[in-house]
Amino acid sequence: MGIKKFISSVIELLELDEFENSGKKKSVKRLLEKLKTRKEILDKTLKKKINKKEKKELKEELAIVTAQIKKAEKILETLNKKKETKISKKTKDT
Repeated sequence: MGIKKFISSVIELLELDEFENSGKKKSVKRLLEKLKTRKEILDKTLKKKINKKEKKELKEELAIVTAQIKKAEKILETLNKKKETKISKKTKDT
């Protein structure tokens, strides 16, 4: 999944109306923070007494959010590696 597609899918998942899409890395970091916040909310809600149907829906959403968090971390790692590669190439050239 491309970075732009990931960003748009997370914006849709979190139902964000206003999201400033600056740089890729910065956008992914901000979305990662929002995903982690959403995960904490879901965890707290699951600990409350709720009916089975709501619990099942919350667990499904939690699984999706957790998967998106892993993807975001992987994307950030890739972006960081690209930056390190560019820096090392510049250092070798000089």
